[in-house]
Amino acid sequence: MIELKDVTISFDGQVILDRLSLSIKDGEFVYLVGATGAGKSSLLRLLYMDLKPESGTVGVLDYDSVTTRASEIPHLRRKLGIVFQDFKLLEDRDVFENVAFALYVTNARRSDIKKRVFHALSDVGVSHKRNQMPHELSGGEQQRVVIARALVNTPSLLLADEPTGNLDPGASAEIMELIRKINMRGTAVLMATHNYELVRKYPARVIQLKDGKLVDIEIK
Repeated sequence: MIELKDVTISFDGQVILDRLSLSIKDGEFVYLVGATGAGKSSLLRLLYMDLKPESGTVGVLDYDSVTTRASEIPHLRRKLGIVFQDFKLLEDRDVFENVAFALYVTNARRSDIKKRVFHALSDVGVSHKRNQMPHELSGGEQQRVVIARALVNTPSLLLADEPTGNLDPGASAEIMELIRKINMRGTAVLMATHNYELVRKYPARVIQLKDGKLVDIEIK
């Protein structure tokens, strides 16, 4: 599913990831923790190939950083679900169109798009909000729409960058329940988070990024 080998990246002469290696299996749930600035977001960007490593190799699904051409990267991203902390919804489109947008680029049939969007919205519990604009939703509802958009292409891997970072505790718990449900259906999840209370409540494998290295740790 994910295989990083001796990956190094740096910014402005400062090494962020230092000969880092990581393996994540099909269907696995993994938390990525680390201090602000440790490189968690950079690691996720490597996985959807928004960054290329200076050395080493990044393998995601059937793609790798050595042989994958720029024209193939959109095809990789269609096989991933990506959830951001700051939602990144299109403010000039309603909920339905925000989720459908992920399908328009695949040239899916309009009838198929409608069915898949309704299914995704129903899956995350916001189908009744389909005609509303993003600014009319609560933070938790917006994040559910983001997750619906991430799921509409039935990804094998969900990448979540601080998905509960802007939410209150109640909404955070709801989003975690949803992400865990998605994982239990077979989708692998890599979730970057600062929220150790959630990690304790929903235990899974935890990897810590520190000084450019990754190590498996136990949160007590």
